[in-house]
Amino acid sequence: MKVVVHNIKGKETSKKVDLKKDIFGIEPNDHAIYLDVKQYLVNQRSGTSKTKERGEITGSRRKIRKQKGSGMARVGDIKNPIFRGGGRIFGPKPRDYDSKLNKKVKRLARKSALTYKAKDNNIIVLEDFTFDTPKTKDYLNILNNLEQANSKTLMVLPEANANIVLSSNNLKKAKVVMASNLCTYDIMNANTLLILEGSVKEIEETLNK
Repeated sequence: MKVVVHNIKGKETSKKVDLKKDIFGIEPNDHAIYLDVKQYLVNQRSGTSKTKERGEITGSRRKIRKQKGSGMARVGDIKNPIFRGGGRIFGPKPRDYDSKLNKKVKRLARKSALTYKAKDNNIIVLEDFTFDTPKTKDYLNILNNLEQANSKTLMVLPEANANIVLSSNNLKKAKVVMASNLCTYDIMNANTLLILEGSVKEIEETLNK
């Protein structure tokens, strides 16, 4: 599939990039996308929630009142979960939420996500560029030129570029990643992919390993 390359002023150039069918034109696998996105979100959980149970509360172990004869229900010590300040029953404990997924499934998921974006014409290929200094205004100008300022965008860089990343940090709907770090969640979460010309080859090499 041939895609016209745009410059940062939003104009079409005479260059075209061929998006390979085995990456941008496969039969999408929705279940693979689901599994990969689920794993990504689960791995974001810190798993540090913790509440104190009855045995961890600081307090007297003295029985509050005698077992019988008071006319009221039987109770134990002040750490009883039914009392204010008592322990919590079946509260959360620290745990590891990390999960693993087969590399082939993750690769299939990314290819499927890229295919959906290509089918919906939500991929814009840009000429390679850089910024001399970090400047949000310059990055926003590019989005305005491409008519993407109000959309969620994901810019894919061929290699690390601190100035471009810093320029996008203050924009809530803009995100910048390296081609080697591209994940299914970021692809599906964005409305439009802004792929730099040099990133196309990097994506193809990463997903064809």
